Amino acid sequence: MLKAKQINEIFERFSANKPDPKIELDYYCPFTLLVAVVLSAQATDKGVNRVTPKLFEIANTPQKMIELGEEKLKEIIKSIGLYNAKAKNIILMSKALIERFGGEVPASMIELSSLPGVGRKSANVILNCVFNEPTIAVDTHIFRVSNRIGFCKTNTPEKTELELMKKVPAKWRPKAHFWLVLHGRYTCKARKPECGSCIINDICEYKYKCF
Repeated sequence: MLKAKQINEIFERFSANKPDPKIELDYYCPFTLLVAVVLSAQATDKGVNRVTPKLFEIANTPQKMIELGEEKLKEIIKSIGLYNAKAKNIILMSKALIERFGGEVPASMIELSSLPGVGRKSANVILNCVFNEPTIAVDTHIFRVSNRIGFCKTNTPEKTELELMKKVPAKWRPKAHFWLVLHGRYTCKARKPECGSCIINDICEYKYKCF
């Protein structure tokens, strides 16, 4: 397992390489980010970004999303995996936002997680991106990278999140999620990590490095 000094060095390098990492989903308000995050489950950000411009032009508030309706929403997002379930959840989520939160996206884990289609990972993304909370949203990339590099040895995303929150220095936590996602998406890939171009390959504890 990596030591505190090594973990800090990893984030020093991530920061030097990309000082201001950002989410790759396109959005322009809390509600549109929430919708994009729900759509991104088991889908790529690029795939989501292909459909959201048209969607957000028509429905960029909970009320407009309800007025659009589930069937028309399905038609717009049908290129995205699980679009039937996602359309249903987005309509139910929009109704819940109006009925329980005055049409605003709530700012707590409990309230966000109570919304249809919003799990812990999605809630953490909203808390980080919208409300500047130093949360770490563990998706498949972060789960893989964290265990592969040597941050932790965990078997669930929630356990990974707890370990990262303990081990990542406070100064790096606000952007840790983005650095780890981008590292997993473009360098530390699932099938064949690009270790030869990795800026932390001398620290990483992965046994099967590819050069």
